[in-house]
Amino acid sequence: MNRSFDADLPVMTRRIGRVGHVVMNRPQALNALDLQMIRLLSGALAEFRDDPAVHAVVIEGAGGRAFCAGGDIRAVRAWALAGDEAAIEAFFSEEYALNAAIAAYPKPVVSLIDGYCMGGGIGVSVHGTIRVATEAAQFAMPETAIALFPDVGTSYVLPRLPGQLGIYLGLTGHRLAGGDAVHAGFATHFVRREKLAGLREAVCERGVAVIAQAAEPPLPFSLAAHQAAIDRCFGHDSMAAIIAALQAEGSAWAEETLATLGRMSPSSLRWTLALLRAGAGRDLTQCLAAELELVRQVTRHPDFAEGVRAMLVDKDRAPRWVAVSDPV
Repeated sequence: MNRSFDADLPVMTRRIGRVGHVVMNRPQALNALDLQMIRLLSGALAEFRDDPAVHAVVIEGAGGRAFCAGGDIRAVRAWALAGDEAAIEAFFSEEYALNAAIAAYPKPVVSLIDGYCMGGGIGVSVHGTIRVATEAAQFAMPETAIALFPDVGTSYVLPRLPGQLGIYLGLTGHRLAGGDAVHAGFATHFVRREKLAGLREAVCERGVAVIAQAAEPPLPFSLAAHQAAIDRCFGHDSMAAIIAALQAEGSAWAEETLATLGRMSPSSLRWTLALLRAGAGRDLTQCLAAELELVRQVTRHPDFAEGVRAMLVDKDRAPRWVAVSDPV
């Protein structure tokens, strides 16, 4: 597959020794996933899976700024405005199939995460075996800001993080640096940025066991001081109760969190909370199916097009949300 390691391709692939090497290569778009990339990633993983000479797969992002900053949501908005439900269905169904394939992969999948890892990037990495994060990594599921919801299988992952941390992260879109991502469970190992290229070479030469030898303890968890408050405030089953608990908390952290939630789509907050609560009792396959059903409805909701406009198209960060509603 070395013929596919072409800088003009949005996904580059090659075999180095016993390792399949995959590079997401849209650095100008922070390696955001479009449908072509999803299909190329799926094809590469299928070929490496069936190649007995390949013992592990390493995935990383090109450009030094991002592993993968998410999906091409501006394209999804354009399809939604055009009423092209078939294009929306193809994008999300194939992306979620990729997430499921990574989770079920019979060989170790190693993600080397430097820079932004958000939305679809978390879907590519979090279901794999080993997720190495640097101090420059930034993890987040920021979908409520664009009136979507945490998807790519994170309705399975987030409810299984410590305490109510996943609910907090899913509703607020709070960013975690690389070390914090290890504490939370998005990443498995912390490695300094300057060591990342050498680590990839070592994995290709000696196998995935070298990752544990190269890793170092991350800094203390920056949210540790707030974990008890997160559990108190985000353990409720309605947004009204969560907001009331934050108001009662009365701390600077609670005030900041209330301000953050106040910028999100109220409808998105409601269906995100319901999805994450339900995800605690579902397996990954069921979570992905529920996400696909929900995305069909949410992308028809006016808040979605408005949120993407405000945050990613016009970038005025002044969305005009409609009245609270529930699409399901």
